[in-house]
Amino acid sequence: MLRIITQRTEAEAELRRIRDRTHDELIVHKEATVREVLQAVKRQGDRAVLHYTAEFDQQTLAPEQLRVSGSELDAAYQQVSSDLLAAIRLALRQIEAFHRQRLPKSWVQFQDDEVVLGKRYTPVDRAGLYIPGGRAAYPSTVLMNAIPALVAGVPRIVMVTPPAPAGLSGDALKHAVPPINPAVLVAAQECGIAEIYRVGGAQAIAALAYGTETIPKVDVITGPGNIYVTLAKKLVYGTVGIDSLAGPSEVLVIADATANPVYVATDLLAQAEHDPMAAAILVTTDGVLAKKVHAEVELQLADHPRRTLTEKAIANYGLIVVVESLQAAAELSNEFAPEHLELEVADPWAMLDQIRHAGAIFLGYSTPEAVGDYLAGPNHTLPTSGAARYASALGVETFMKHSSLIQYSPTALGKVASAIDVLARAEGLPSHADSVRLRTKGNPNPEP
Repeated sequence: MLRIITQRTEAEAELRRIRDRTHDELIVHKEATVREVLQAVKRQGDRAVLHYTAEFDQQTLAPEQLRVSGSELDAAYQQVSSDLLAAIRLALRQIEAFHRQRLPKSWVQFQDDEVVLGKRYTPVDRAGLYIPGGRAAYPSTVLMNAIPALVAGVPRIVMVTPPAPAGLSGDALKHAVPPINPAVLVAAQECGIAEIYRVGGAQAIAALAYGTETIPKVDVITGPGNIYVTLAKKLVYGTVGIDSLAGPSEVLVIADATANPVYVATDLLAQAEHDPMAAAILVTTDGVLAKKVHAEVELQLADHPRRTLTEKAIANYGLIVVVESLQAAAELSNEFAPEHLELEVADPWAMLDQIRHAGAIFLGYSTPEAVGDYLAGPNHTLPTSGAARYASALGVETFMKHSSLIQYSPTALGKVASAIDVLARAEGLPSHADSVRLRTKGNPNPEP
């Protein structure tokens, strides 16, 4: 089921296919559906949000049920174990400490002739966090999206997340407000977020982008989701800022003969268990290791709790490539530009200089991707589908913007007036030239 390839050209073709796996003919149809949802929510607000929640999620809500109540937030703490709460708090501390190091600082530079230049960083006014939900729960995603926004100083942070599917909690659910996973609610509250809305899908992105009677319009939307969420973020970009267009998750492991095949196999499966479209790739210099990993994947899949889903990912987007050198492995990795890259080799730091494109790099045998997913500190919201060639992880900067600061004294302006005049007239903009000339030659109202 997990293919082993030894030919470079075949490997390159397969890696391209996997990298581009979301570019299929169904996207056009799905994008049309998303456009319809966006326009409806823009025009009709809550009414459209509730309509699509009933149509897509089989949940009938009243407008007042969109926002998660204070009593539900309080009750969430009674539904999580003390161990889970402690783990959430540990992860929060680690992630916050890392992102505080990334906080950009405003600066001002005083040059000769009273020229002042600088840059001023300020947070956006409102941030919207999309947290996937429904049948799964991702408190770690709450932390990874909320903490950079908090560190950036965003005054208002709101969260949207889909409720549990109808019937998931039994017949009683049909007569009650559909719940949100308590671990997600606890993680949000630990970050200081209490404004949470019970809505998912493209309709949630539309509500955050345009605002409704209940859900506020925000300036930046972050967080991963399914293909409909991703397309919605793509289409509202420009009306709001977004973090990235995250596709299905992926890992590429580079391993040599010193790697442990059990560890490598587990790391591949840890990625494949996310989603049927998740990609799990091993590039190795050792043919014996390739065969051992292949066998170990089959062994671990036999009694895997998420076997059906994981097998589908492995069958369609799992791959083992055998290459002649670590340099060749690095070249293939750079072409693929993986979201997660694990270097399970004897000297990972020596190999690092060969790596140009990767969302997150995990060095050594004792650094599985899971430590980055949960609590190492760096963000786990990363570029996918080759976007690591030009994009980076979500961070504090996602929730901030900067303004240039410029001040010239009359003397300083006079020294550059001639050059500005030449440039402005070369571009056919005489008023640009005049705006300087009038300040430096015969201005009736000179600066005091």
